[in-house]
Amino acid sequence: MTQPFRVAAGGRINRAEPIHFTFDERRYEGFPGDTLASALLANDVHLVGRSFKYHRPRGILSAGSEEPNALVTIDRGAGRITPNLRATQVELYDGLTAHSQNRFPSLRFDLGGLAGFAAPLLSAGFYYKSFMWPPSFWKRLYEPAIRRAAGLGRAPVEADPDRYLHRYAHCDVLIIGGGAAGLAAALGASATGARVILCDEQAELGGSLLHEPNVTIDGWSAPDWVREAIATLGGTVTLLPRTTAFGWYPGNMIGLAERVIDHLGDPAPVLPRERLWQVRAGRVVLASGAIERPMVFPGNDRPGVMLAGAARTYLHRYGVKVAQRAVIATADDSAYRAAIDLHAAGVTIAAIVDQRSDPDGEVVATARTLGIPIHSGATIGGTEGRLRVHSARLANRTDIIPCDTILMCGGWTPSVHLFSQSRGQLVFDAASGVYLPSEGAVGACAGVFDLAACLRDGAVAGGSEPPPFAVAGVPVMRRPIPPFAAASHRSAFVDFQNDVTTKDLAIATDEGFVSIEHVKRYTTTGMATDQGKTSNLNALASVAALTGQGIEAVGLTTFRPPYTPVTFGALAGTSRDALSAPVRLPPIATPGAVLEDVGTWKRARCFRTDIETIDAAVVRECLAVRGDAGMLDASTLGKIEVVGPDAAAFLSRLYTGDFTTLAPGRCRYAVLLGEDGFIRDDGIVARLAADRFHITTTTGGAAFVLHHMEDYIQTEFTN
Repeated sequence: MTQPFRVAAGGRINRAEPIHFTFDERRYEGFPGDTLASALLANDVHLVGRSFKYHRPRGILSAGSEEPNALVTIDRGAGRITPNLRATQVELYDGLTAHSQNRFPSLRFDLGGLAGFAAPLLSAGFYYKSFMWPPSFWKRLYEPAIRRAAGLGRAPVEADPDRYLHRYAHCDVLIIGGGAAGLAAALGASATGARVILCDEQAELGGSLLHEPNVTIDGWSAPDWVREAIATLGGTVTLLPRTTAFGWYPGNMIGLAERVIDHLGDPAPVLPRERLWQVRAGRVVLASGAIERPMVFPGNDRPGVMLAGAARTYLHRYGVKVAQRAVIATADDSAYRAAIDLHAAGVTIAAIVDQRSDPDGEVVATARTLGIPIHSGATIGGTEGRLRVHSARLANRTDIIPCDTILMCGGWTPSVHLFSQSRGQLVFDAASGVYLPSEGAVGACAGVFDLAACLRDGAVAGGSEPPPFAVAGVPVMRRPIPPFAAASHRSAFVDFQNDVTTKDLAIATDEGFVSIEHVKRYTTTGMATDQGKTSNLNALASVAALTGQGIEAVGLTTFRPPYTPVTFGALAGTSRDALSAPVRLPPIATPGAVLEDVGTWKRARCFRTDIETIDAAVVRECLAVRGDAGMLDASTLGKIEVVGPDAAAFLSRLYTGDFTTLAPGRCRYAVLLGEDGFIRDDGIVARLAADRFHITTTTGGAAFVLHHMEDYIQTEFTN
């Protein structure tokens, strides 16, 4: 086996069919069922990218869509080059070609890394303080240089040959998240006969249950229980894996982006690449889970520093051990489970550095029984290593612990992005130090981390009386753990993708930025493509400590769609080329006509002979009309019908002239003026009946006139 960090057995991969892929022109081996991230880790590849501002070496941090570091470009051939995909979500297929981003000339040797030496000059808000003098340099030097440096991946230059489709759907219950709570909610809702749609962004439904082989539900192992639940739901519920709920809009309109072929090496030509679902739901059950919080300490961004929960996912779902010798930094019991499982897989756990002064409980006792050293009431004060971490130093101590990986867990943050988008009220939970949805959420998204409680609450949210779920194999763990603030340091990173440190947050508050929304924009924390999934709560805790407030007083930033990036192709669907801007030809546009764009029409400008220029043809035709006769094709004009007992009075307020005196069957020329008295449009107003008018507009002005009428009837002339 050529994958040195692949364990001998386990995981949900197909070991019988090795496949090959390339990353930065180097060939590697993986298995069907891998993600690009898991396959790279199996091949001992941790360095996968460079950060946005300082071009610092960065490695894989997580195992899901919250990944801020491992952004790659996938090359499927001409026109099919997609930048900024998360390696943790890219499913492996034979022949996959991936490239790292934001580096020159190579990932290991990046000249952009020189920006790190200028870090003191590039702190929070530097672009507001610099580039001010001389003013003439802005357009000639500063702006072009900034634009060249901005961005991560490169936008493709060739036309996209793939197809994208839209689908509209209605349901009684839409469940977002296919983990334990989401599956239980789907089972409960389907039992009532409701129309149910269940979506999940991962390739498989099941969530964290897929990496819990030792947990049982009703006598089934957790993965087997997931399989049985899916089989039960298959005939009655619309199941949408690989489908991200990216936006929650008014009236319970939910945008879903379904990835149809990105996981296939040779997809059928008839399949669309993506399908955009626009779902109108009677009600929404949010089972989007929680995101593990990183710890904030100096050097916490080096390749090899990962989330502890991600390490468990890679071990149990993909059969990959992420380290040979690991240090675990934690403030939560769940990291002890990672330590125990990795120890069983042959990984040396050099130490558990627990920020809490008195860790105890079942998992802590198990770790002690295994002989794992535990440093309580301690934090990591720094790390060493250039392209891969090789040691951790404890804060306020001389202890230096050699390691090749640091796994961290600062607790769990409920994923409330979609609920925030819906304008739902978020409530601060003082016990856990996090914000929770006030209604409609179940499971970890609602701050419930006990598996039996998640299943029960999911079934109730679905609308059924919950069955007595029998759960075994889950150790008792102390929860929740409130977030804590780290000391100000120029290499203690809060936002990994945008290179925002605790020092940057301190600068922002020192300079008078107290509102969290102002701090967000001044420092750019939470503004990267991950939308603050791993950074948000750590930033709030830091600002709270810096300003002497509680997190609830600091408040929460506004989450905007999309939850994760959505391709332009998915949004456009079939609206491209002729379907996006259909060629609209009036009857007079014969084959000899010279056409020009007027609004949405191709209108004949002139009919020239072979020896005429366009200008000469226009002059000739004008003289012919003046001297003899001409013909007007009015089919391109905008046509609006205004109906109602006050239609005449309404038009008299909009147009010049009094249309209350216009007799039925007659027409009159009219001019539409703006509030400033300038002409906006003109046309013919014809009165068809006492309460019915037909108005024409210019060819290019139809949309504006209609909008103008709608605006005024709703805001100005409401009586």
